[in-house]
Amino acid sequence: MFQGSMVALATPMTPSGDVDKSALEALVGFHLDNNTDAIVAMGTTGESATFSHKEHREVVKMIIALVDSKIPVIAGTGSNSTAEALALTQAAKIDGADAVLLVSPYYNKPPQEGLYQHHKSIADKVDIPQILYNVPGRTAIDMLPETVERLSKHENIVGIKEATGDLGRAKDILDRCGKDFDLITGDDATAMEFILLGGVGDISVTANVAPALMHQMCQAALEGDRELAEKLNAKVDMLHSKLFVESNPIPVKWLLHKMGYGSNAMRLPLVPLAEDYHQDVTMAATAAEINID
Repeated sequence: MFQGSMVALATPMTPSGDVDKSALEALVGFHLDNNTDAIVAMGTTGESATFSHKEHREVVKMIIALVDSKIPVIAGTGSNSTAEALALTQAAKIDGADAVLLVSPYYNKPPQEGLYQHHKSIADKVDIPQILYNVPGRTAIDMLPETVERLSKHENIVGIKEATGDLGRAKDILDRCGKDFDLITGDDATAMEFILLGGVGDISVTANVAPALMHQMCQAALEGDRELAEKLNAKVDMLHSKLFVESNPIPVKWLLHKMGYGSNAMRLPLVPLAEDYHQDVTMAATAAEINID
């Protein structure tokens, strides 16, 4: 259902911390012009953790309107509260999202049965394509392949964003769930190999600033063209690491600002990129042929 380069979109903000609507419009236009395959709105990179439910919904609606059905919009609707995740998922369906992305409940560390019941409950109640999101480095809980396999049997659960970067794990999930279940990576550094292995795409931080290259690389990998995929990936490989010199989305927000997409503002407790890292991120941008101020 979803494939290719799917940007985990950053949310441009004014210096006061409000959503910069004009910068957001320009950023969405940048992705439409450069063949991004789908947009994930209000995920981790979008700073969803610091948004109220009302603000969260407004940003999702804004992006849906700007995209105007040209590419799919996937709304981040996960929470560590099942009731809250359900409410956000229901809102996303009403507002016209094409799918939702549901991060594993974080902090409270449910057992595997709790993860299963959490996602099953939401899938039972909201008829919208749902993508699981496993990122144990942020959530402190790892959704195991056998739990993914159980959930994959639900008609509304269509795939997983597997962000461990573990290619062996990806192969296990693919073997268990089959090709009708969308296997998507959330780890840019291993995305090329992940797709060549049988994954369908990448929900990408790097795509924020290099959308054309990421689209081309993912497409080459989907077509099994390793030589071309490697050539394209070499241009963005430094970005894959340097955009994580501090917690995402700190580096990518700084680079987007340098590219002209909004201010460098972030909501506390996140703060702008430390000056010590500016040169590292600039070097990665240069390698990817990104023009910055």
